[in-house]
Amino acid sequence: METSGFFMKSNQPIGIFDSGIGGLTVAKAVKDALPNENIIYFGDTAHLPYGDKSTAAIQAYSVRISDMLLKMNCKVILIACNSASSAAYDLVTEYVGKKAKVFDVINPTIDFIRENYKGGKIGLIGTKQTVSSEVYKKKIEELSMGIQFSALATSLLVPMIEEGIHNDQISHEIINRYLADPSLSAIESLILGCTHYPIIKDEISTYYRNGSKAVGIIDSAETVAKALKAYLEYNQLINKERRAAPDRFMVSDFTKSFEHITKIFFGKEVHLEQRLIWDEHN
Repeated sequence: METSGFFMKSNQPIGIFDSGIGGLTVAKAVKDALPNENIIYFGDTAHLPYGDKSTAAIQAYSVRISDMLLKMNCKVILIACNSASSAAYDLVTEYVGKKAKVFDVINPTIDFIRENYKGGKIGLIGTKQTVSSEVYKKKIEELSMGIQFSALATSLLVPMIEEGIHNDQISHEIINRYLADPSLSAIESLILGCTHYPIIKDEISTYYRNGSKAVGIIDSAETVAKALKAYLEYNQLINKERRAAPDRFMVSDFTKSFEHITKIFFGKEVHLEQRLIWDEHN
């Protein structure tokens, strides 16, 4: 790891954004790993889902949100969305420059695979957009480590989770049917390729515990949180103040249902502020 050379202070907040509320699983993992850090979360609920938007649109949203987080003095901008990570990471990194460090949810996962796997077979479950983009497939092939890779679009899981259906018979049956797909047979590890999926991580683990072969679960939320912590420690940017500033949670379009489901993803209810990403005055 190289030093950043960025001019940042340890008490600056960490900015996290997603197309909606699902990225709160990443925010929770970051908060668990770095309890003293101040988090500013933005969910672009006015434009969700990003998965059916053009690359140009996702890039435009991501740059606007990043600009807002820079104005809020964030030392890190974390793209907690697979679609935005795939479409806009390079552009956001270029736009932000040395004003902040940019993380996404894909590259730390690829780094984890590079450090822990050689050969073998890795599977991925994700949205149709993430699977069809083949971003994970391409990056794993670039490792040239002889890894066999397969991916399965699991389209029912996001609406299932957002409806609060998990840890019951219905969710078990849906999850089990997906995981039994032949494309995921004989895998050694499974990447959770959507920020919603940590919610059902225990159910996925139970499926594999009941099987004949142990399968590791690669949770991108935990992986990026560990990578972020390592970066902050190395660059002496860990916030050591005992009382961090209050965390803020913002959305571009507010409804009570959004606020209600935050508990599913963040583990507790939070107050959502509405903030338009094109509003330059607030």
